[in-house]
Amino acid sequence: MILDEILTRKRKEVEEAKEKLSGEEIIRKTVGLPRRRDFKSAIVKPGQISLIAEIKKASPSRGIIREDFDPVEIARIYQDSGAQALSVLTDQQFFKGSLQYLEQVRKVTTIPILRKDFIIDDYQIYQSFLAGADAVLLIAAVLSKDKIASLSSIADGLGMSSIVEIHSAEDLSKIEKLNIQIVGINNRDLASFKTDFGTTERLIKLLPKDKLIISESGIKTSQDVKRLKNLGVTAVLIGEVFMASADISGKIKEIMRGV
Repeated sequence: MILDEILTRKRKEVEEAKEKLSGEEIIRKTVGLPRRRDFKSAIVKPGQISLIAEIKKASPSRGIIREDFDPVEIARIYQDSGAQALSVLTDQQFFKGSLQYLEQVRKVTTIPILRKDFIIDDYQIYQSFLAGADAVLLIAAVLSKDKIASLSSIADGLGMSSIVEIHSAEDLSKIEKLNIQIVGINNRDLASFKTDFGTTERLIKLLPKDKLIISESGIKTSQDVKRLKNLGVTAVLIGEVFMASADISGKIKEIMRGV
């Protein structure tokens, strides 16, 4: 399965990073640095649905999505077009992303940034903080309940938000009784990479009403966004449809119109 390949590669990447900068050293580097932008507050718009716009060059399911890929320019367009927050893919092997992209985007934008990657180790939380991330994605399907708790605790201590991503009732069971405020519902099955837009509709009914809900993947039209808003979704995370568009700003206006 592609997910197994990704995780095997990710473990190797983390060990290689630790050889260049140890865990103790990376923790020391975070001491005294200012807390990050408030991701949670940025996506809460009473009566409206927020946009988290994603910067993504490629994916395992689609290959290269955008040939003329300039993360800094894309970030500027997203911010100028009214996005409440950004998501930056940093996985290099499978998504052609980079932590450097996040660092570059941080310098030219003022809205919060989510680091989207396969985070499996404490080290990556500190790494995300140093790169300028305001929030991190924790994928429940690849983490134990205890690991979700420890990773989110470290992020919280650094002033970052944690978005725990779920795709099933089994994933949901891992965050019960944890102090997780933001839940991402991924409409894409990470085992098969197939998208089922009904996933959000099924899982949102099982979540406490006080959770902030982000719907991810498969969102392509203004009708999709309106449907999710009516379900009580806080924000939509959209990337591929923007990345595939010749007119990113125009596509944002088209999809977010009237919502």
